[in-house]
Amino acid sequence: MTTEPLLGRRVLLVEDEALVAMLIGDALSDAGAVVIGPFAAVAPALAAIADMPPELAILDLNLGGESSLPIADDLVARGVPIIFASGYGNAGLPPRYRASPMLAKPFDPADLIVKLAALLDAVQQHS
Repeated sequence: MTTEPLLGRRVLLVEDEALVAMLIGDALSDAGAVVIGPFAAVAPALAAIADMPPELAILDLNLGGESSLPIADDLVARGVPIIFASGYGNAGLPPRYRASPMLAKPFDPADLIVKLAALLDAVQQHS
């Protein structure tokens, strides 16, 4: 793996905690990604997806009481791989998303980069 495993990849970041969003955004940038966001609510994230479709996405499940599932539904319909980040684990996901990759908060941003790179590799192998 290169030092920039996500070089040039557009990654949507949906996270409502400012400090967490900043840490994840920095890790993504350090890995070479083009960060779309962060977004703390559904509507602006959906607008961004329409304007600049991402290649990968990281979704906080709970956005200050608002579910990010409408974003996930939009991304899945577009064929964009997603990783959920949540303190609730997979139990907080509806059945259709329980097999999706999940990072339990708190997590090391380096682990996120590894998972995103692996997810990207898996998608490319099936293309």
